[in-house]
Amino acid sequence: MTQPGLTLADPLRPEYEREPEPFTEAPLARALPWHQRAWQQDWLRKALILLALGLIWEAVARVQDNDLLLPSCLATLRAFGAAVTSGELPGKAAISLSVLLRGYAAGIVLAFVLTSLAVSTRIGRDLLDTLTAMFNPLPAIALLPLALLWFGLGTGSLVFVLIHSVLWPLALNMYAGFRAVPPTLRMAGRNYGLRGLRYVALVLVPAALPAILSGLKIGWAFAWRTLIAAELVFGASSGQGGLGWFIFQNRNELYTDRVFAGLAAVILIGLLVEGLVFTTLERLTVRRWGMQH
Repeated sequence: MTQPGLTLADPLRPEYEREPEPFTEAPLARALPWHQRAWQQDWLRKALILLALGLIWEAVARVQDNDLLLPSCLATLRAFGAAVTSGELPGKAAISLSVLLRGYAAGIVLAFVLTSLAVSTRIGRDLLDTLTAMFNPLPAIALLPLALLWFGLGTGSLVFVLIHSVLWPLALNMYAGFRAVPPTLRMAGRNYGLRGLRYVALVLVPAALPAILSGLKIGWAFAWRTLIAAELVFGASSGQGGLGWFIFQNRNELYTDRVFAGLAAVILIGLLVEGLVFTTLERLTVRRWGMQH
């Protein structure tokens, strides 16, 4: 059978193979200059921002010329190094972090239980809406006097206010993430026979993980600053405490450079947790799964 438009007398075009050109012969893209490659690194840009802030701080302190009101950046760094070398600042930071982890973990567990009830039953949803409307606007530090009456001068008072600071923002973010789960995933989980906690853990939590991670970061920030503020009061009452007590004690003794060193430790721990813990967790989960860019 001949092709349309051809006759038997017309010659057929012979077939042939063409070898592709080697890839090495193609012109390669010119590499970026070293300074442009370096500028693409997040850590370098952030380090430059911190360096600029330190230079501005040093200049303002030299113009102001009063170490009691505003010590210089270099004086603060020397006080920070001395407090770290003596072991005082790491010890205070360890006390604060140990209390924080207990309150933070308890708040996460309670938020998960409360939110699981909210997505499973109508009464649980009403309970979550009512409790968050009542207690979320209430500052955690305002509960410290009651906590001192109920739990005494001990770690229990701090853990109580930390749970309050973590529970409500995390529960709200978690519940919002659960409600945003597509109906298709919900129906798929139901078709597989998932109910109760298995349904929440295997379907809702992975799908709502970006909102949950946002709630965890917000809860961490609330808990960290609540702990430092509570230690200022709690430490003054009991004579013990972590970084908050370190700041309060040095303020009373007019060691302003050590006060700034304590504040720098609070900021540094916050940056480390944000950069090492939450950023790594996001990279290994939601970004790797394509749920966040």
